[in-house]
Amino acid sequence: MSACPETERFAALLRSLKSRSGLSYEALARKSGLSGSSLHRYCRGTSVPQDYGSVHRLATVCGATPDELRTLHRLWALADAARAAADAPASAPGQPDAPAPDQPDAPTLDQPDAPAPDRPDASNPALHRADAPPPPPGRTGQPDPEPGPGPAGRSRRRRLRTSVVTAVIVAAVSVSAWVLTNGRSSSGGGRDTGEDRPLFSAGCPPVIAMGEHDECVREVQRLLHAKGADIGVDGDFGPQTLRRVTAFQVLAGLQPNGVVAKPTKKALYTSDVRMSVWPPEKVRERVREVFPEVPDKAVAIADCQSFLDPLHILPNTNGTRNWGLFQISDARLRELGGTPREALDPEWNIQAARKLWSRDHDFGDWPHCERAADAPRSPAPRHSSTTAGPPR
Repeated sequence: MSACPETERFAALLRSLKSRSGLSYEALARKSGLSGSSLHRYCRGTSVPQDYGSVHRLATVCGATPDELRTLHRLWALADAARAAADAPASAPGQPDAPAPDQPDAPTLDQPDAPAPDRPDASNPALHRADAPPPPPGRTGQPDPEPGPGPAGRSRRRRLRTSVVTAVIVAAVSVSAWVLTNGRSSSGGGRDTGEDRPLFSAGCPPVIAMGEHDECVREVQRLLHAKGADIGVDGDFGPQTLRRVTAFQVLAGLQPNGVVAKPTKKALYTSDVRMSVWPPEKVRERVREVFPEVPDKAVAIADCQSFLDPLHILPNTNGTRNWGLFQISDARLRELGGTPREALDPEWNIQAARKLWSRDHDFGDWPHCERAADAPRSPAPRHSSTTAGPPR
C-alpha cells in the first residue's frame, strides 16, 4: 500500500537520518527503545508513530540537528493528521447512517399488559351449553364487536390508545427532523463547500501547517481573530499562528497537533469557542494576590515564561509542551492532575504555579527565568545637584 505524500516526506527524512547515522535497524532499536519492526514501518512510510516522543528519540540517536528536529516535528504532525483523516470512516456528507435491522422491542414497564387468552365468561350460561346455537350466517369476517367491560376489552382499549400515542409521537419527530434538516440546508450550516467556507475550497490544501504563506493561512488567522485570539492576519503561518491554532484545538476538544486539517477547519467555522483572555494588567494583579510573599518576582517569572499570555504554548523538541502563563510542563501537569485545557485557564495556571512554589518556597521549576529575575538591575543614573528637584 503506497503512503500518502505527507507520510512519504516524513519517512524520507527518517531514512536520511538513519542512513547518515550508519546504524542498523537493530542498533537503532536498542538505542531508541523502539522495536525493529516499528522502525522498518516508520522508514518505509507504512506506519506513523502515535506520539512524537518516539520520533524524537530516534532522531536524537541518529544525531539530528535542532533544525532537523523542528522539520521532523512538522512533517510528523502533517503525516499524523493525514493518517487520522485516512482512518476516519468514509460516509457521504449529509447522508444518515443506514438503519439497523428491526429488532423486537424489549418489554418495558410502560407497555400495556399482553392480552390474556380468551376465557369463558362464567356469568354467561350460554357458553357452557353444548347445544348453544352457532353464530348467524353472514357474520364470518365481520369486525369484532365493541370491546366490553371485561379484561380482554380493557386490554384492547389500552393497545389502541398506545398505538395512537405512538403514531402521534412518530409524526411529531418526523416533522421536527424535516424542519431541522431543511433549516440547515437553507442556511448552508451543514455544508463544507468553498462558497461560504474557503478552507474547504479547492484552492486550500487538505492540511495547512507551519511554514506556509498564502490566503488559506490568512483565512485561518481571520477565523481565530474573530474568536477573540490575539493574532495578526498576515497570511504567514509562523510560531504565533502555531500557538494560537494549538490553543484553539485544546479549547475545542481536538487533538492539539498544531496543524489545520479537516476537523480543525470545521471547528473554526462551527464551534462557539472564545479565545479572549485576561489582559496583562489583570494577570499582574492576580499573580500578586496569589503570591503575596514574592509578588514582584512571581510577576517577573510569568512575564519571562509567557509574556503574560494565558494561551502561550511552547512545543519542545522532545515532543512535550509547556502550557499557559507559567508554562506548566506536561510532566507537572500530570503530577498536578490537570489537563492542557485547565492549564490555559489563567486562574488554574496561577494556582498551579503557587502549589509548585510552595513546596520549597522558590521558583526552582523555572530556573532560567528565576536567574533572570534575580539578576541585579543596572543602577538608575544619578542626577546632578543642579538638576535634582526638591525632595518629595
